Amino acid sequence: MTDAQETAADSSRRINGGTPPDAGPAEAAAPTPLLEPREGIPPVVADAAALAEVVAAFAAGTGPVAVDAERASGYRYGQRAYLVQLRREGAGSALIDPVACPDLSGLGEALSGVEWVLHAATQDLPCLREIGMVPTSLFDTELAGRLAGFPRVGLGAMVENVLGFVLEKGHSAVDWSTRPLPEPWLRYAALDVELLVDLRDALEKELERQGKLEWALEEFAAIAAAPPAEPRKDPWRRTSGMHKVRRRRQLAVVKELWETRDRIARRRDVSPGKVLGDAAIVEAALAVPANVHALAALNGFGHRVGRRQLEQWQAAVDRAKALPESALPQQGQQLTGPPPPRAWSDKDPVAAARLSAARAGVSALAERLEMPQENLISPDTVRRICWEPPVPADERTVAAALTGHGARAWQVEQVTPVLVAVLTAAPE
Repeated sequence: MTDAQETAADSSRRINGGTPPDAGPAEAAAPTPLLEPREGIPPVVADAAALAEVVAAFAAGTGPVAVDAERASGYRYGQRAYLVQLRREGAGSALIDPVACPDLSGLGEALSGVEWVLHAATQDLPCLREIGMVPTSLFDTELAGRLAGFPRVGLGAMVENVLGFVLEKGHSAVDWSTRPLPEPWLRYAALDVELLVDLRDALEKELERQGKLEWALEEFAAIAAAPPAEPRKDPWRRTSGMHKVRRRRQLAVVKELWETRDRIARRRDVSPGKVLGDAAIVEAALAVPANVHALAALNGFGHRVGRRQLEQWQAAVDRAKALPESALPQQGQQLTGPPPPRAWSDKDPVAAARLSAARAGVSALAERLEMPQENLISPDTVRRICWEPPVPADERTVAAALTGHGARAWQVEQVTPVLVAVLTAAPE
C-alpha cells in the first residue's frame, strides 16, 4: 500500500466513523458515494453579521483551508463568483453568497498566511480576487494530480481514485446566479470542499514518494505570486470559426458585431452567446449582407430575431462596410514570437528539425517522469528556444533562456540537458 492509499484509508475511517471494507485499499475497493456533508448543509451567509461569525470561526481554525467558487459561465456576463465555499478544521464548512456580501477582503485577511487548497486554482483565483480573497500560499490538487501522473484529474475522479469516494457532479454547469439556490445545489457545493484537505494530504504524500513534492511546491508558489492576467488584445479574434474569414472587410464585420454583442451582453448581464452566437457572427461576416432583409435570411438571424434586433446587427455590419481601407483590421494578430510551427519547414528547415527533435526529447522525458508534457515545460518555451537558440548553446545559456521564459527551477533542471543535446547536435 502506498502512502497515498494509506491516507485514503485513514480518510475513510475518519469520515465514515468506522473501518473501511475488507476489500483492501480505497482505490481497489468499490467507491463509496458521498451524499451528505459531515455536519450537514451549512446556511448560506448573506449578511454582515453572519459573515463576521464566519471570519472569526475560520481565523480560529487550524491547518489548511479548502476554498472553491461557483460561477455562472454560459448564463451571465463575465466570470464573477456567485457562491464561495470554504472548509477548515475547527471551523467546519461555510457557504457565502458574494452577491449579498461582495467584499470578502476581511475573510481574505483572516486567512492570510494560511495555505489555501483549491482544485484548478487558476480557474477560481480571478473571481476570488475580485471579491478581495487572495491567497499567500496554496496547494492545487488538480495540478498535483497532473504532476503525480494521474490520468484523470477532475475533482470527482481524483476523490474517487485517491480517497475512494464518489462525488455527485450533476450541478457543475447550472446557473449559480439563481436565487435562492436550491438545496441540492448547496449540498453539491458543500461536498466540493468536504474532502479537499484530505485529498491534499494524500497527494502530498504521493508526490513526496515520487520525489516531486518540491517541484509541486514551486508550481504552487508561482501560481500564488502571479499577477492578475492582462486583458486579451483583440478578444474578438477568438470568435469560433474565424478561420473561415479571409478578407479584411469581413474581419471588420466580425469586430463590429462582436463589440456590439459584448456591449449588449454587459448591459444585460447575460452570456454573450445568449445574445448572438459566434456562428451567426461568422455567417454575417462571410455574407456582408446589404440590408436587414438579407441579414434575416442568414442562419442565426431567423424569425426569432425581432426587427429592432436585426436593425442593430445590420447597423454594425454597415459600420464595417463604411470603414476606409486603411482602418480595416489586419489579417492575423501581430506575432511577437516565432511563426506557427507549420511554417518552419519553409522558413527555416534547420529550426524545424531542431523543434521536431526537441519535441521528441521532451515527450520522452515527460513519459519517464509520468506527467503531461505541458506541465514539464511550456510548448511555447520550447518553440522560442528552438527558433532562436542561445549562442553558445550550453548548459548555462539554455538554463538562462528557460528561466527568462518563465520556467521554474525544477523545469530548468530537468529540461536543460534535453535541449542542449538537441541544439548542439550536428544537423543531418
